[in-house]
Order: sequence, then C-alpha cells, then structure tokens
Amino acid sequence: MDNMVLELKNVTKDYGDFKLDNVSFSVPRGTVCGFIGQNGAGKTTTIQLILDAVTRDSGEITMFGKEVVPGQSHTLREDIGVVFDEMGFHEFLTPAQLDEIMKRIYKNWNSETFSGYLKRFSLPAKKRCGNFSRGMRMKLQIAVALSHGAKFLVMDEPTSGLDPIVRNEMIQIFREFVVEEDHTILLSSHITGDLEKIADEVVFIDGGKIVLAGNKDEILEKHAILKCKKEQADQVSAPLVVDKEISSFGAEMLVNDRDACEKLYPGMVIEPATLEEIMIHYVNRAKAHGGRAE
Repeated sequence: MDNMVLELKNVTKDYGDFKLDNVSFSVPRGTVCGFIGQNGAGKTTTIQLILDAVTRDSGEITMFGKEVVPGQSHTLREDIGVVFDEMGFHEFLTPAQLDEIMKRIYKNWNSETFSGYLKRFSLPAKKRCGNFSRGMRMKLQIAVALSHGAKFLVMDEPTSGLDPIVRNEMIQIFREFVVEEDHTILLSSHITGDLEKIADEVVFIDGGKIVLAGNKDEILEKHAILKCKKEQADQVSAPLVVDKEISSFGAEMLVNDRDACEKLYPGMVIEPATLEEIMIHYVNRAKAHGGRAE
C-alpha cells in the first residue's frame, strides 16, 4: 500500500533460544508507531531485521514501497534516521568532527541544520561525545538523524534511562518531526507513558509474536479494567477476560470489549485501561499459558 512506510509480512528469525515468529505489521505514513513489549520480547531483533543488520530466515520487509533485499538496503539509507539506546559513535569524536564525517556519508547532509540542533540541544561542538551525559548522547544521535533529510526515524529505546524533563523534550522533538509532511517514526520503548502521549499506532510484541497491532486510541477504547467482588469474577464471560487478579479485596481484570462488558455487567466498575496495564495483563496471561500472550 502506498500509504505504508513500512510493512513486515511473516518475518521469522530463529536463534535457537529465541524465535521471532511470523511477525507481521505495518506503519502508516505520517504517524508515530509505538513498538512496545517487555525487555527480551523481540523489539530489538525486529528493528535489526528492518535495518538489515541481521538476516531474516523468512518473510518479507517492504520500506517506502520497495522490498528490503538483504545486503542491498544501503539504497534506503538516505531516508532513514536511526537512534539506539546506546550511542553508535566513537567516543573520541566531537560533534564538529562528526559533521565532517557525515558530509561524506549522506548526500543530503546539512551542516547548517546540524549546527542548529547542536545549539538547540546545548551540545558543545568541540567536546568529545564520550564525555557527554546519556541525555546529551541521545540528543546527538537525534541531531544527526534529523540533519540528513530522513523521512523515517527508527528508534530503539531512545528515552530509556532519561529523566522526565529530558524525555518530555525528546517527545516534543518527535512531535515536531512528524508534523512535517511525509515524516514517520517507529519508536520502540517499554515506557508506555511516553507512547500514550505521542503514538498514533501501537504494535505490542511478546515472546517473539505480535499480540496487538492497530490504532492506539482504538486499542485503549476497546480494553478496560473491570473491578468486582471476587465471588462475581466467574460471572464474567471467559472470552472477554484477558487476565484477572483475585485478592481478598476483590477481583480486577483486563477485558477486551468494554462496550460488551458495560451492557452485560452494569453493576460492576469499569475503568479505562492504560497501555501499561494492557501490556502487563497480556504478559501475565502469557506466563499462565506457557509463555506467549496469544
């Protein structure tokens, strides 16, 4: 589809002790897609496959309408900006030296734009980036990603380990990027609160398989937290219950059809669910059913 910047179809990678199993999802143009899951769920492996950093066993990956052919993805480099949780630049380099290097890597590199981001982020041009704080290192990666005309940002845990003030600043930068025409972000994170602020789409992976994928608001509207007395818990139809916790104080469960529950159980308390609650309950269900949140 022309509207899709990224499409994965039945992508598989088997490491023996971990398998990315027939992963399929798409990222629409002009959106922020939050890629969520607990640590070890398969987020980083998926991103490595998208970027052709590792070779998939099977399946198809399409970017900007073109198939990502293993070993030939360099043609897409100009349009992709990448930010990882660890800085990928040599620590002895300064931003000024990075500017000279990037001029030789990217055809569309803009030194003026890069200098502007350095000033905005208060990053000293002549200080070795190995002496930067974690927040400064993230900002430097983002400055590089945004200075060569990238249309698609792929980010793996970019706000992990940052304090709330810096995280909020990063989110504002991402918003500005997407507002511009044709710009898209795939943002991998286990900090679901950040994604609730910015994501349009959500893809939830657990145990190497996609559990949920779609519009964030629709997923949040569909799910809910239902609370009742513990003796009432068995009255709730099993297909509606994702996971439940029963204590001496009562029962609390994640349900997958809020409208149906409101009609069927008018006497029970039904509250909105957060992305974090949705993720936790699906993971808990996975543990109860052998490790996968299917």
